[in-house]
Amino acid sequence: MGASSRLSPWTAHCHISRSFWAGRPCWSVAPMVATQPTPSRVLPFEAIPRSGHNAWLNLYHFWRTNSFQNLHYIMQKNFQRLGPIYRETVGTHDSVNVMLPRDAAQLFQSEGIYPRRMGIDAWIAHRLLRNHKCGVFLMNGEEWRADRLILNKEVINPAGTLKFLPFLNTVAEDFVDFMHRRVRKNTRRLLTIDLRHDLFRFTLEASSYALYGERLGLLEESPSPESLHFIHAVETMLRTTLPLLFIPPGVMRWANHKLWQDHMDAWDSIFKHADKCIQNIYQEFCLGKPRKYSGIMAELLLHAELPLDSIKANMTEFTAGSVDTTAMPLLFTLFELARNPHVQTAIREEIKAAEAHGPKELSKLLNSLPLLKAAIKETLRLYPVGITVQRYPTQDMVIQNYCVPAGTLCQVGLYAMGRSPEIFSDPELYSPQRWLSKGDHSFRALGFGFGVRQCIGRRLAEAEMTLFLFHLLRNFKIDTVSKADIKTVFGFILMPEKPPLLTFRPVD
Repeated sequence: MGASSRLSPWTAHCHISRSFWAGRPCWSVAPMVATQPTPSRVLPFEAIPRSGHNAWLNLYHFWRTNSFQNLHYIMQKNFQRLGPIYRETVGTHDSVNVMLPRDAAQLFQSEGIYPRRMGIDAWIAHRLLRNHKCGVFLMNGEEWRADRLILNKEVINPAGTLKFLPFLNTVAEDFVDFMHRRVRKNTRRLLTIDLRHDLFRFTLEASSYALYGERLGLLEESPSPESLHFIHAVETMLRTTLPLLFIPPGVMRWANHKLWQDHMDAWDSIFKHADKCIQNIYQEFCLGKPRKYSGIMAELLLHAELPLDSIKANMTEFTAGSVDTTAMPLLFTLFELARNPHVQTAIREEIKAAEAHGPKELSKLLNSLPLLKAAIKETLRLYPVGITVQRYPTQDMVIQNYCVPAGTLCQVGLYAMGRSPEIFSDPELYSPQRWLSKGDHSFRALGFGFGVRQCIGRRLAEAEMTLFLFHLLRNFKIDTVSKADIKTVFGFILMPEKPPLLTFRPVD
């Protein structure tokens, strides 16, 4: 849709007024009224407020002050200082940043049938140097659309997602058993731990089982060296990605060869794991055993709608995008439930009510837990995995009365949006019930993006988190000593600077 879409009157007649109260900048959205304000002159792209003017000085400042870890806080302050739209130029990165839901909706209307997102040059460079195909996360255009439509059948469409739910449920049950074993070793019948590494193991175990149809054994007492090597490779790949985001790969290979080599080696290990799983699946096919569901990759290989190298490329990207991106929301959710015991109790009562009617199919069980699902959505509002959603509009646009040319990188600031009192009442309050109330929630829950380019692993992640919390909350009460807010850092994804200590007590 173009500028004449149904959103254009809203965009044209809503305006932002700046004011300064109590010494800090804020802005308020003018309410929609029957009378129309006098239209103002559209301002040129160059008039958009800017955060710094020299791209390379900005990059130097970011490196010198280690500001990359605080990008979400910096964006939030920039919106407060400059208003709901501003330009950012850091090294080779040049973007227009917005934060209001209606501006996100306008980007959705202008993304076209081949939506583009910001690529990760280091990942693409690895594929080129190793002669690997790119998956849908890194592709654009017709090739992206063709692959995405095929993958949707197995990972987005309901018929496909139903197949891997038992795999996720099995791993969630195993994690609860894993926790019970640890509790039994404590004479006080409780466990106080930093759960981050255990959550990383759970999400890698669950996603790998759903993707490849194989268990890694990460929840066992002594995981195999091969599994530990794989989890180390995924951790290294994620850790080394952030420093490579803003500097061309060729420069980084010269400036910090070890960092670059670590990144390459990590991806090589992830691809080798996919190769091994493909060989195992083909062996199962050759043995002629009775056909049963063996994971997402096996279905793709069986249907043969994608070339083998495309299947492998997409499975490795799924692996990269399904571990910390699920583990961190789970950690933040557990922390918020621990310091909001009334919400935890309400969800546990919901779980009891869902179980009172006897055993259910997993899909029906998930649909009977609206408050639990709302808790996950509320966590992603306060702690979005990715702090922005990116799009390149296919046509010239007018956003906040500024002309934005087609092809401009536009970013929706999710962290700033979720913390804005202009968009959410009591934004710092953890209140899952806000998502169950009537009202306009459109383009306010963008943790998985929007449109046809929303996160392809969305259904996998949502089911994994819901089943995990379902089993954990029905077995354990969760508490934390510290009720203070968590300071977060951006390390390619949003994570706690210091993971909270959580206490688990078995439910009587």
